[in-house]
Amino acid sequence: MDAQILTYIIVGATFALYIGIAIWSRAGSTKDFYVAGGGVGPIANGMATAADWMSAASFISMAGIIAFMGYDGATFLMGWTGGYVLLALLLAPYLRKFGKFTVPDFIGDRYYSKTARIVAVFCALIVSFTYVAGQMRGVGVVFSRFLEVEINTGVYIGMVIVLFYAVLGGMKGITYTQVAQYCVLIFAFMVPAIFISIQLTGNPIPMLGMGDTVVGQPDVYLLDKLDGLSQELGFNKYTDGSKNMIDVIAITLALMVGTAGLPHVIVRFFTVKKVKDARKSAGFALLFIAILYITAPAVSVFSKINLIDTVSEKPYEEMPEWFTNWESLGLIGWVDKNNDGKIQYLGPKRNGGVAIDGKTPEFADESKGNSGERIVTNPSDNDNELYVDNDIMVMANPEIADLPNWVIALVAAGCLAAALSTAAGLLLVISSSVSHDLIKKIIKPDISDKGELIAARLSATGAVVIAGYFGINPPGFVAAVVALAFGLAAASFFPAIVLGIFYKKMNKEGAVSGMIVGVCLMLFYMLKFKFDLFGGGTEQDWWFGVSPEGFGSIAMVANFIVSLTVCQFTKETPQDVQEIVENIRIPSGAGEATGH
Repeated sequence: MDAQILTYIIVGATFALYIGIAIWSRAGSTKDFYVAGGGVGPIANGMATAADWMSAASFISMAGIIAFMGYDGATFLMGWTGGYVLLALLLAPYLRKFGKFTVPDFIGDRYYSKTARIVAVFCALIVSFTYVAGQMRGVGVVFSRFLEVEINTGVYIGMVIVLFYAVLGGMKGITYTQVAQYCVLIFAFMVPAIFISIQLTGNPIPMLGMGDTVVGQPDVYLLDKLDGLSQELGFNKYTDGSKNMIDVIAITLALMVGTAGLPHVIVRFFTVKKVKDARKSAGFALLFIAILYITAPAVSVFSKINLIDTVSEKPYEEMPEWFTNWESLGLIGWVDKNNDGKIQYLGPKRNGGVAIDGKTPEFADESKGNSGERIVTNPSDNDNELYVDNDIMVMANPEIADLPNWVIALVAAGCLAAALSTAAGLLLVISSSVSHDLIKKIIKPDISDKGELIAARLSATGAVVIAGYFGINPPGFVAAVVALAFGLAAASFFPAIVLGIFYKKMNKEGAVSGMIVGVCLMLFYMLKFKFDLFGGGTEQDWWFGVSPEGFGSIAMVANFIVSLTVCQFTKETPQDVQEIVENIRIPSGAGEATGH
């Protein structure tokens, strides 16, 4: 059957399943809407947490970034997996015992301050909108390729789908939908990886196949072959790192501690009945997450080898259909700089310039080159002729490897499951921050349960509209955008949460001052080096040699320093609050989340 028809069938079936679950599990109260009634089982919550955690960045973009960065891409693997362990062991049980629905709720009550709550709401909105921008871009890319619509149209379709089950079902609908989405996304990620591993190495286990020998060449290991191909083209060895070590450490740390401050992940620990169940679900989630994360490096290796073998030094007219499909979307491009009709895929050592992997090509409208290629209007100054968007590598991988059409359709469904599951979780955080933390706790404390539920749904609707705008106008590739969200979470929430749990004398003045300094410093750095505001700057201008993706570590340290310094010169924390902190540091005996 044709790939397009199969894609419509499989994607349509998964959407029908998600919507059916949302209708079946629709929220009837604020408790259902915020924490799924607090009765989700550990295994189901583990799956839902994994789906919430493994966003479009994990499914679509991470393997693509590793494919082009090689060893340097390990920062994303180490940061995101290590971060979840940090969250599960260091923070989740204590936050669960505190018994609040949201991170701003915890910060507002722990620091006995409406100002602290408002600052936390602002930080939650900034983090969530930055994160959701990456998800909506992923949704647009998937729809545009597999349903053959424009990227913006794909974003609009995604907005409608997310709006339906997020607004109708709240956390209850999202939780059980995410269980289904996890099953879809992990199956969609593993099946092509297994197929291609068998193709290239004969080994059906992708993570072992990556280190195995090449089929028909028993003396040649796959990674050695990729290193050789990379060097022949002028790139560094795939298995060698070239990134500044300070930046590697900063990015990894920012991703780790940013994880521990992500509000849409933390709230998942309130959907179970007891602290014991929260710990169990954290363990299950780590297992479910690890399946994808230990496979991603193999996928990156497979996709890079297949890409080089398919396109390098080959005539444009011999390119397979997948190349022109992605080219028509502006996500892969080629410009024939030497007019030889062949695609030159060269690294900086060969051409003396800078490698441009991952740069999104910009095409002239309807213009064609001498060989029939679309004209790239933003070519580099070196001899590299190929432009590849990082975000297509996982999605194009089955097509590049010439896998069956049903596998291509399955990957489309998996990509959408990954992006939509996280987008829904983030939108719930945004809506609860507005309805629960602002309206219920500050603006109108006497609002009824029904009124708060209406406010939550209206907030979610507004959040979807704003998220759609960011999806149409994203500040970078999916994983890069998500990394910025982690940096913002690290700079704002992590110190406030850690000090709130483990330092009973931390007061409101210190916490508020630290959050404001941390998030403002991170926002300034992002705007300067990502959006060229405040005078802009290049890589040579980075402070301490740290990229915007890693600067959350620096801003986090500043937050800690300001918080602890201000705390020493301001009024001591009330005794009753110190007693609460003493109590939550013994994470046992907690009942259901109250939200009051």
